[in-house]
Amino acid sequence: MDVVEMIASADERSLAASGLACLDRCLPLLADETDVLRPLWAGIAAGEDGWADRLATARAALDETPVADEAAAPVRRMIGAAPSEWAVGPLAEWATACSALALELHQDLDPSGGAEGPLVAGEQRRQIQILEVLSATPGGAGLRRALDLSLEGQRVLRAALSRRARAAQGAS
Repeated sequence: MDVVEMIASADERSLAASGLACLDRCLPLLADETDVLRPLWAGIAAGEDGWADRLATARAALDETPVADEAAAPVRRMIGAAPSEWAVGPLAEWATACSALALELHQDLDPSGGAEGPLVAGEQRRQIQILEVLSATPGGAGLRRALDLSLEGQRVLRAALSRRARAAQGAS
């Protein structure tokens, strides 16, 4: 099953976590401080209760972050597009858009420059793993594993950004 099919059959909790995980993995493009989304992760366990308030808090924190690079703008749009409504329809639309955008951003940063490069393949693998974990593991344990996979993706993206910066410095 691919990511799109998995998103189509996911529940609200899995959809919110899937979209948030994509955003979380792309956050190094926007902010050095990546803990800003932790309260939103904690809120997913509570479901609908507090989702809209925690989302508003995360948006406000990210809105204060200056965008120094045009590559960061889609990440800000990703959090802006998150639905306040805790319902399958809006969350599925957001999770699908976040998935596609995360893959696109990883493709842009992939040293091979292709859709089949290692950075893109790793992002796609993490998206599938997160949805599998969430569908198989109820409660906080599944969310914790999804967060761990997301943090792994952040580290990979930071390394790719660092390589790109070093290459740019060497070219100048």
